[in-house]
Amino acid sequence: MRRRAGIRRAWGAVDVTQRRRVVVVGAGVAGLTTAVVLAEAGLAVHVVAEQIPGVTSLAAGAMWGPYLVEPKAKVDEWSRRSLEVFRDLAGDPATGVRLTSGVEASRTAEAPPEWATTLPDYRPCEAAELPPGFTAGYRFTVPLIDMPVYLRYLLRLLDAAGGTVEQRHVTSPAEAGPADVLVNCSGMGARELARDPGLGPIRGQHVVVGNPGLTEFFSEGTGTSPELLCFYPHGETVVLGGTAVEGEGGLARGDEAAAGILARCAEVEPRLAGARVLEHRVGARPTRAAVRVEETWAAGGARVVHNYGHGRAGVTLSWGCAGEVLGSAQPRRARL
Repeated sequence: MRRRAGIRRAWGAVDVTQRRRVVVVGAGVAGLTTAVVLAEAGLAVHVVAEQIPGVTSLAAGAMWGPYLVEPKAKVDEWSRRSLEVFRDLAGDPATGVRLTSGVEASRTAEAPPEWATTLPDYRPCEAAELPPGFTAGYRFTVPLIDMPVYLRYLLRLLDAAGGTVEQRHVTSPAEAGPADVLVNCSGMGARELARDPGLGPIRGQHVVVGNPGLTEFFSEGTGTSPELLCFYPHGETVVLGGTAVEGEGGLARGDEAAAGILARCAEVEPRLAGARVLEHRVGARPTRAAVRVEETWAAGGARVVHNYGHGRAGVTLSWGCAGEVLGSAQPRRARL
């Protein structure tokens, strides 16, 4: 645990004489990361969630990258902090985090996103590095996160820090139980829990196959298209993507969508054509015009800190947003 201890010190700690009970609603990547940061800082943390871990986070690819999410200034800050932590975690195979090189390419010669150009090993691709039909691309190294492994790791960290978990459905702050601070990381559940009509789902689907020998990721810059093309190797498996269907939140497997994913990925990487399908993963990404990380008050005077609406960037923003929640969850210092 030497590496984790270094991260723990970076968040700071609360005064144990003012130790407060914090209830975190939600056990996706936002909820579990936030719970870990709060518990490691010395707060008494209890997680309540209908699914432990959350199914949408289990379905993520997942590659670090602040895609299609606002507000930009805060997203840049949160994503950089998360990148620091993921780079540190990549040194431990038990975390499910790996630093992996690969290519993001475009068929229309679009400029690379600003965040990619800030990575230390970023470079434009040579024409020979691009698949047929692609006109531009760039190579870089980023964390890839094997989500089932990683979420189990977060649960272990939470347990080691003294946090507890409870599986049940919560629809209002009052149902969460007694707490000095309630942290709302409920994802799509926030539409009901926080009465937020601006929150909507983007349905995402991935196909998991046996790895035919891939060591690098590939991603196509498809913008707001509902049909994505990416593959992320995680040791013995590869996660193939994907879809991004706005306004749809159903979690049933779509066979037509899965066939499209397999065909698109095999066209770019022929070795995937014969790969054995192991699993289908479907989630509903909670999306709003801007990520919500802010403090409000519930009926009865309980403090509520919201942390939801991350869209496609839940993993990418997880540690940065959790650090900001810690600042709001700590006891207020008395004014002199």
